[in-house]
Amino acid sequence: MPSSTLGQRSPGGASGRRTKIVSTLGPASSSMAMITRLFEAGVDVFRLNFSHGTHADHDARIAILRELETRSGRPIGILADVQGPKLRVGAFEAGRASLAPGASFRLDLDEALGTAERVRLPHPEIIEAASVGSTLLLDDGKLRLRVIEKGADYLRTEVIAGGILSDRKGVNVPDVLLPIPALTDKDRVDLDFALSRGVDYVGLSFVQRAADVREAREIVGNRAWIMTKIEKPQALDNLAEILALSDCVMVARGDLGVELPPEEVPLAQKRIVREARLLGKPVVVATQMLESMISAPAPTRAEASDVATAVFDGADAVMLSAETAAGQYPEEAVEIMARIVGRVERDAGWQALMQASRPEPEHYAADAIAAAAQQVAQTVNARAIVAYTLSGPSALRIARERPECPVLGLAGTMPTARRLSLVWGVRSRVADQGSEKVTLEHIVKAAANAARDEGLAVAGDAVVVVAGVPFGKAGSTNNLRIMRVT
Repeated sequence: MPSSTLGQRSPGGASGRRTKIVSTLGPASSSMAMITRLFEAGVDVFRLNFSHGTHADHDARIAILRELETRSGRPIGILADVQGPKLRVGAFEAGRASLAPGASFRLDLDEALGTAERVRLPHPEIIEAASVGSTLLLDDGKLRLRVIEKGADYLRTEVIAGGILSDRKGVNVPDVLLPIPALTDKDRVDLDFALSRGVDYVGLSFVQRAADVREAREIVGNRAWIMTKIEKPQALDNLAEILALSDCVMVARGDLGVELPPEEVPLAQKRIVREARLLGKPVVVATQMLESMISAPAPTRAEASDVATAVFDGADAVMLSAETAAGQYPEEAVEIMARIVGRVERDAGWQALMQASRPEPEHYAADAIAAAAQQVAQTVNARAIVAYTLSGPSALRIARERPECPVLGLAGTMPTARRLSLVWGVRSRVADQGSEKVTLEHIVKAAANAARDEGLAVAGDAVVVVAGVPFGKAGSTNNLRIMRVT
């Protein structure tokens, strides 16, 4: 692809920033002008939240992003985040009711409008799965109920933490494995639309078990990477199996923070990041990272530290939600996030931590080549590692090593190049696949030229090239060369 012609846009890798930025689009960021400014400020992947907006809204944003991609000459990743099963109470006679601590409150299947004594719970699966002693959290955890009696069509609860409960507020059941699928009928319609538009990642919400990911895979196939959102305690119980079936993962701290005690959320974040990195699966840390910037031009110090912590943990990407979708300062939020990330990554302590946390290579050739590429690049002071990667695994393995120099992923297809835009330290472009008769020497020279064209190296600089022979065959990574740029 041609070099960028948009401003001074310098994606992660070329600028020295390795941790990527995901930005959510919404009413505050739907025009070509604003989306372009967000891209130039540092966004690598744009998220479409299918909990809000119409297909026409999302279609317009996708069209803008693909036009921007063509104009910039830079692959842009698009994440379609489906809503998942939303559990809610019914409506009240007065639109709301006050629940006093210690009071009795009934949840049932009766369609009558609710009062201060009861409300409809239109989810019989919750009533079936709950038991005496189960906890129910309402309105993002603001109200807490404990089940004291269970019937065939109702739960009687005691109000532990009271407050005002209004129409159709959400219900969380943190200590119960619910017999509900992760994909609703709405999600299936949204997935069909999103995949038809060529999105690069599908965000899978409220996953509880590995079977939820398998169900999504049957629909998605290889048309997009599945990004499993970890936001249920049950998902943490099944984390290894879920990660094994996912292409990438999101630490979705919104609902996770509702269902877990606050003191457990940072530990869960570190665990998810650590285990995903061991598998070479990209991981995004999300939710409330710069929340105050929805209405303020600068973040709090605690929010800046939160972003920095995710970078120190080794996350591939950090995400902005309402800050860019509906906030008053979307561009400023991206700029400040990029500044925080860049400052952390210039810190000697961060660099030492990345080196110390490199996982041991697996016992097969491609992983050994990836580990060697990092070591050789460090030894010869290479300006970049160039990885030919048909569908992404070679670049993922090298990124897993967290090398000190940028990684240029020469992808076999545009969809692969777009997917790599999420991966730590990888700058991607589509490789010239040539023909079956292309020699390894030709590949190595082309890789060096690509590093020069991308601004990663100049004449005389060393680059490390990782490729496979025969060229263009998936899973054939078996060669490592050092090349001087001419």
